[in-house]
Amino acid sequence: MKEEYDFSSAKRGPVAASKGKTRITIMLDDAVIEAARELAESAGYGYQTVINNTLRQALLNAKGQGPTPASAIDAGIKHLKKGITAAELKSLEQTLSVAASEINRMLEAEHSPKAKPKATRTLNHA
Repeated sequence: MKEEYDFSSAKRGPVAASKGKTRITIMLDDAVIEAARELAESAGYGYQTVINNTLRQALLNAKGQGPTPASAIDAGIKHLKKGITAAELKSLEQTLSVAASEINRMLEAEHSPKAKPKATRTLNHA
């Protein structure tokens, strides 16, 4: 460590966000976060990356602008570590697709009429 640091040109506040990303606060279902964390752990990525990639894929597919395999590889290489192979990227895309389907299935099951009602707890006031 240096004995002195020059902070004359430093800016006050949090560390600058990554270019092209915006920090937001959103509420997600516990099941969605749990599924994303499990997928992220098995894939070796952060759960926010899994959620971001899943949302991106779902939004592009909803608009009918789903990426072609070649463009998906090009886009994926920019966002993932250097040295990733096309086969690894394709495998990750398949994993994300499965995760998106599973999250969708869990959400549909949670909101279906056959879903069990959530247990509630009442507080006794003395």
